[in-house]
Amino acid sequence: MTIKTYREAVKEALAQEMERDERVVLIGEDLRGGHGGNAPEEARIEAFGGVLGVTKGLWTQFGSERVIDTPITESAIIGMAAGAAATGLRPVAELMFMDFFGVSHDALYNQAAKFRYMFGGKARAPLVMRGMIGAGFSAAAQHSQSPYNIFATTPGLKVVVPSTPYDVKGLLIQSIRDDDPVVFCEHKMLYDLKGEVPDEIYTIPLGVANYTREGEDVTIIALSAMVHKANQVADKLASEGISVEVVDPRTVSPLDEEGILESVASTGRVVIVDESAARFGFAHDVAALIASQAFHFLKAPVILVTPPHTPVPFSPALEKLWIPGVERIEAAVRQVLED
Repeated sequence: MTIKTYREAVKEALAQEMERDERVVLIGEDLRGGHGGNAPEEARIEAFGGVLGVTKGLWTQFGSERVIDTPITESAIIGMAAGAAATGLRPVAELMFMDFFGVSHDALYNQAAKFRYMFGGKARAPLVMRGMIGAGFSAAAQHSQSPYNIFATTPGLKVVVPSTPYDVKGLLIQSIRDDDPVVFCEHKMLYDLKGEVPDEIYTIPLGVANYTREGEDVTIIALSAMVHKANQVADKLASEGISVEVVDPRTVSPLDEEGILESVASTGRVVIVDESAARFGFAHDVAALIASQAFHFLKAPVILVTPPHTPVPFSPALEKLWIPGVERIEAAVRQVLED
């Protein structure tokens, strides 16, 4: 397998699905390029490819009819994608920062998510809404959130939160092929992460968790960038003889409840790490699942490691404290072992 970045894996998934299926189109702001400063016109025409260069080169390869640069209007982007999906296309709409979903949410949660149900299965909405999540760039409160928990509350929406280059390619291809709307959350701090990714097309089923570390003493359940911090803790504690299992659900909806509960049953101690919210977040939902279906396996109370219930700070020093860190995760593991 080839070593690729998370960014390259996203782009490769888009390109391979566009080559395979002419119904796949990209819709969004700045998908093609940007101003490019004083560069020649041929360079400026595709200078960036999104804020972090994820789609650079796709316009040159597929043209304006399939890589559609839009004005700065999120409601039009998602509305267009919902309508296109209903007519038989498979649009991938980029919202840039997922924080902007509020402007366009009606088209997603009140329309696309309900098409199949409202029309008795005769209408479908095979669209993907891509966007960046996560803190760590000092991008402040309006560009640093992880609202996957909000999307997961809507019946009819599928929500994907991949943590590795391998997962992001396989899950994105699967999401594009899905006949329901999928919210695809890409953590901005992972775009330069490298890993092995097959050159060929492959898919990863939605709703299947991945055990990134196997252990017997404690289970850590984490998503996206938090998976890597959980892995760091597991590796460190292994040198002390503490065996930590790390479960990456990969998708929030559908959620691999069976995979999570199986790990809980084997260790009896659980730490859940979640960047989405301090209240009504993914961690709280999973904790409720464990309490209702696996309480008899628990040897200690479940511990949640989440941000404080505040907007994401702009200050780098405060933002670092706001994000669930390795030290907090390790402290939570040690605490659950003492209970």
